[in-house]
Amino acid sequence: MSSHIIIERLEFRGRCGVTAEERAKPQPLAVDVEMDAPLDAAGRSDNLADTIDYANIARRLVEIGSTQEACLLETMAERFLAMLFTDFPITRANLWLRKLHAPISQVTRSVGIRIDRTRLAQQLSGIEPKPAPFLVEQLHRLPKGTALDVAAGGGRHSLLLAARGYHVDAIDRDAAALSQLSASAAKQERSSITTKAVDLEQPAPFDPGFGHDTYDVVVVFFYLHRPLFPFLIEALKPGGVLIYETFTIDNYTHHKHPRRWEFCLSHNELLRMTSALQVLHYDEGAHDGVEGLRATYTAQLVAQKPLRSAHAT
Repeated sequence: MSSHIIIERLEFRGRCGVTAEERAKPQPLAVDVEMDAPLDAAGRSDNLADTIDYANIARRLVEIGSTQEACLLETMAERFLAMLFTDFPITRANLWLRKLHAPISQVTRSVGIRIDRTRLAQQLSGIEPKPAPFLVEQLHRLPKGTALDVAAGGGRHSLLLAARGYHVDAIDRDAAALSQLSASAAKQERSSITTKAVDLEQPAPFDPGFGHDTYDVVVVFFYLHRPLFPFLIEALKPGGVLIYETFTIDNYTHHKHPRRWEFCLSHNELLRMTSALQVLHYDEGAHDGVEGLRATYTAQLVAQKPLRSAHAT
């Protein structure tokens, strides 16, 4: 069961309005906020250090609302949410911000906005383009630690993993895309991302340099180079997890995408190439939300490298 910290009708005076005239004079505003946070430890200890001080939250909300001018309530609410998720160990916030004396004669009470947001959604809000829905859905299966993002491109998955506390090695042959990723990482203060430009499709014999028992997580999305699979598996630590999604041949049949059928998996091919791993999740078929409104045919895999036996040498 979840537990909540609730602040009800915190009132302050702030400068919020579309016109300069409306912002010229502070007006009465109010905010209600309900936050999900662990409270069990404080319930046992009766110690403020084991919980979140709601007086501190209230002070910070009033400080932002009364000193930072905004044209829209939406902007003020985003500032509140950014502060809450940055400064306090909450997992979700439900916020109701309103003008108590709205400049609309027919409104007898208030006008405002409500936003209900999780910490993960807050992290994703600063990442463009958005990470693949399958990765977001499967984050709970991934062990913490180090991650390898193969064919990282502009880094939508590297940025998400870094925001979740991973140290990420991002590999791609496109140096310009990696440069963009480095710039985005710097802007978001994600110093845990390392980039490396590598052409992964060089002729054999070729070692991509992923290492042995190196990563807790290996991420590959919409990239298929079949000779890499032994290296991907070898790169995982025992207990490490591979998460993989790319197009199946059905997507080429229905949409003629990607442009060559060789870039698509045949049915169950992903399972065959990762047979050394334990499957935690597998789904092959039409998926929504991958590429715009149309259904996209992909294979989705989450698989774990077995732990070594105690008798292994």
